[in-house]
Amino acid sequence: MKLYDSVELAARNLRESVLRNSLTTLGVSVGVASLVAMLSLGIGLQQLFSQRLHSSGLFDRVMVTSRRDLRGFNREQEQNVPAPADSPDLDEAARQNIASIPGVVEAYPDLRFITELRFDDKAHLTMVSGMTLSQKGSDALAGIQGSFFSSGEAREVIVQKSFASELLGKHTRGPDDINVGEVAKPLLGRQIVMRYAERDSSNADGNSASYSVISRELPLTIVGVTDLDPDNLGGAQARVFLPQKLLESLHAMQAYDFRDSTRATSAQPAYSRVIARVNGTGKVDSVEQAIKKLGFNTFSILDASKGLQTVFRIVDSFLLVFGSLALTVACIGIINTLVMAILERRREIGIMKAIGASDGDLRNLFFAEAGAMGLLGGIFGTLLGWLIGRAINIGTNIYFRSIGIPAEKILAVPWWLVAAAIGIALVVSLVSGLYPAARAAKLDPVQALRYE
Repeated sequence: MKLYDSVELAARNLRESVLRNSLTTLGVSVGVASLVAMLSLGIGLQQLFSQRLHSSGLFDRVMVTSRRDLRGFNREQEQNVPAPADSPDLDEAARQNIASIPGVVEAYPDLRFITELRFDDKAHLTMVSGMTLSQKGSDALAGIQGSFFSSGEAREVIVQKSFASELLGKHTRGPDDINVGEVAKPLLGRQIVMRYAERDSSNADGNSASYSVISRELPLTIVGVTDLDPDNLGGAQARVFLPQKLLESLHAMQAYDFRDSTRATSAQPAYSRVIARVNGTGKVDSVEQAIKKLGFNTFSILDASKGLQTVFRIVDSFLLVFGSLALTVACIGIINTLVMAILERRREIGIMKAIGASDGDLRNLFFAEAGAMGLLGGIFGTLLGWLIGRAINIGTNIYFRSIGIPAEKILAVPWWLVAAAIGIALVVSLVSGLYPAARAAKLDPVQALRYE
């Protein structure tokens, strides 16, 4: 039997029992829709997580710390890296070495310290941190009121909204009660004076083991108010931000300098942490390995996300199992429909075998019928799953907006999921047709012709 004849005969048989076959196809559609909806939820959440990490500006950054500070933690010695006691200091020379590693765009010290700022003759004690010009487009600054720094050396400052509220003397129950626009309007363009201690290692008295600390004041102009700390990789959260180059030029005394007097008196400044910005997330692993060979410890958001990706895979597996339950029921429906078709068409099958139809022709005929129901069910089921996802997204975002949360894309249906869903429906339907096809092929034509 030719392929065209098999397809035409299968289509005719499906039309003859249109209601039963339509209900079976609908069952396949519902099973595929549940599978698509379940998996699209896992995919959407994973994409939302990845987008948030990428937009945060931290996904392509590696935090570098000295191994000397971990000698008392009894950590396992990594291979091909120096022992903690033999590790180099994380000083300016080390920063330059890190910056020269292929794939590193820039390496800057994570300078943050507690200092006093005066505003309207009132003193406020808070954490100050540096911010590079490359952080201008980070997600943490998406809702900034005002402007970013005009240059890397500008005597300007961006304050976090909770500190801005403190400057204005407002008392709130929590950060969520602070409106960035309201606290920014009376502060933008105003001056604030930062008092800090400058480390002087000139050793004018000739004693190499001595240094001096000079009290300084620096007037700064408030140019912006933001919501979050845009570069907090596990450190204390800052509430005031200065241009990175300006902060480095101040030589402000850090708490880290007091741990070892040789650090404070050294001609080269030592850092507690250095942040390396990498040219693309694909190079983060290689950069981390290169930094570790220099004798330093590394940490990146990519490291933390690997564990979360494993969690997402487990969740996706559970969603796949639960979504497949309805598809399994649909498979039973296909088997039942085709078995009933065999009973109804025994005489027809007997006539086909009597005039020369082979067992393979009958198997192909029932395979074609099962495949048609699976293909149509897969197409309509994928469309139904996409519509369900859209409805859930719209409903969720309406609720989010009602409670003041920005709209998000919770479910996502990528093209590969569409192709996979239709392919799975087709394969499953063909597998479901194995038993009915084999049963039809085994019918004795004499007994089939006697069937009434």
